[in-house]
Amino acid sequence: MKDYELIEQAWENRDLLKEKKYINAVNDTIALLNRGEIRVCEKHEDEWQVNEWIKKAILMYFPLCGMKKMNAGDLEFADKIATKKDYMEWGVRVVPPAVARYGAFVAPNVILMPSYVNIGAYVDSGTMVDTWATVGSCAQIGKNVHLAGGVGIGGVLEPIGAKPVIIEDDCFIGSRCIVVEGTRVCQGAVLGAGTVITASTKIIDVSGSEPKEYKAYIPKNSVVIPGSITKHFPAGDYNVNCALIIGQRKESTDKKTSLNDALRQIEN
Repeated sequence: MKDYELIEQAWENRDLLKEKKYINAVNDTIALLNRGEIRVCEKHEDEWQVNEWIKKAILMYFPLCGMKKMNAGDLEFADKIATKKDYMEWGVRVVPPAVARYGAFVAPNVILMPSYVNIGAYVDSGTMVDTWATVGSCAQIGKNVHLAGGVGIGGVLEPIGAKPVIIEDDCFIGSRCIVVEGTRVCQGAVLGAGTVITASTKIIDVSGSEPKEYKAYIPKNSVVIPGSITKHFPAGDYNVNCALIIGQRKESTDKKTSLNDALRQIEN
C-alpha cells in the first residue's frame, strides 16, 4: 500500500497511528518533504494544486513527535520538531541564528540570513531569505526570489484544501511586506516596502486608463506599492489599506533599475 493511502486511512482513524506502518508512512512523507522530493503545492500548467495528503501527514506528525530538549550552544529550546541539518552538504548558506525546521525544503544556493522557515515550506534555488524574514508553514517560494528584511510570508495547514502563499520565480518582496492567506505573487512581480496583501486586500491596477481589481493575486511582472482606498462605514468614511499596481517590470532591464524607475514615475 502506498504511503498516501496509509496517510488517508490514518487521517480518518487516528487510532491507526499506533501501528508501525502508519507511523512510518508519516515519517517517510516528512523526510521526502525535507529533501524536496515532494511538495505541499505544485504548479500544473498555470494552476497551483494542493497535495492535501501531505498536509494531513504534517498535521499528524506533530502528535507523533514528543517534546524534547534541544541545544544550540548555550541556548536551550523545547519543541517537538528538530531543525534542519547538513546545510554544507546541500550547498546552503545559513547565517546564525537562522532556523529552518525539519520538513522544510531549502534548495542549494539559497541564503538564509537570520530568519525562520517553517515545516512544509519550499524555498527554491538562488533565493535569499533576508534578516528577520519568516516563511510560514507550506509556503512556496520560487527560484531567485529576494525576501527582504522583515518580510512575513504567511503559513497555512488548515483547512486542508487551502492553498498556501505562493511567491513565484524572480520576485522581489520589499522590506516589511506581509503576504498571507493564500496569496499568489506571479513570476517577476515586485512588492514595494510595507505592502500588505491578505485575502481581502483590494489590489488595484492603476497603470492604465481604467482601474482593474484583483484579490489575493499579483499578476506577472507587476510593480506594487502600498495604497489606501476610501470605504464607507456606519460611522463614516475611512481610508483602508489596499495595494496599487503602478506599472510593469520590463524583462529587458535590470530588475532593481526597473523597480526604481516605476516608483519614480508614481512618486515624482
